[in-house]
Amino acid sequence: MAAASDRPRRIRVQRDGPLLIEGPVEVVDENGEVTVSDRFEVAVCTCRRSRLFPWCDTSHRRRERRTGPSDEGGSA
Repeated sequence: MAAASDRPRRIRVQRDGPLLIEGPVEVVDENGEVTVSDRFEVAVCTCRRSRLFPWCDTSHRRRERRTGPSDEGGSA
């Protein structure tokens, strides 16, 4: 079996959720700022709603989904 540093990192993609990445990791943002985590797995925010960005704080779960026009309240 290969050592952890010899094998590729595993990234799990979730619909409407964060990227789950086997750690430790360094995340570099668009400005070049580096954020480090030594946890065994991290959740990286993809919706940009997290107050802990780049780490996910599950803010995506609180978002309201918009639906089409409602049939209620139509003509009387």
